[in-house]
Amino acid sequence: MENKERQLHSILYVEDEPDIRAIAELALQEIGGYSLISCASGTEALAAARERTPDLLLLDVMMPGMDGPETLQKLRDIPGVAEVPAVFMTAKVQPSETAEYLALGAVDVIAKPFDPLSLASQIQQIWSRAQ
Repeated sequence: MENKERQLHSILYVEDEPDIRAIAELALQEIGGYSLISCASGTEALAAARERTPDLLLLDVMMPGMDGPETLQKLRDIPGVAEVPAVFMTAKVQPSETAEYLALGAVDVIAKPFDPLSLASQIQQIWSRAQ
């Protein structure tokens, strides 16, 4: 009986806004100690996920070109990434929108603006629940 929880090490993070990405990078790397694969677009994320399979996907919903849900759908086609837990980050957190993101396969939704000081622990809680 396997009771040991797998540790969260690497996060593939996709955010098109440089300022938001910089704050989240600081929160997740410096405070959380996670290894971050940071991408500015869905296209970048697809290329990065082919290079290295992350433990967790953290995706912005609203992005130009390929949005978060479309990015997730395409990431699911990459061998090894299909089962990786995904979390969406968005300012659109009405119950109907959150339900839609969960229906797309996300394990949780983080509201923007997020608190940089608690983002890493929020991610860890989501990870623990997803295991």
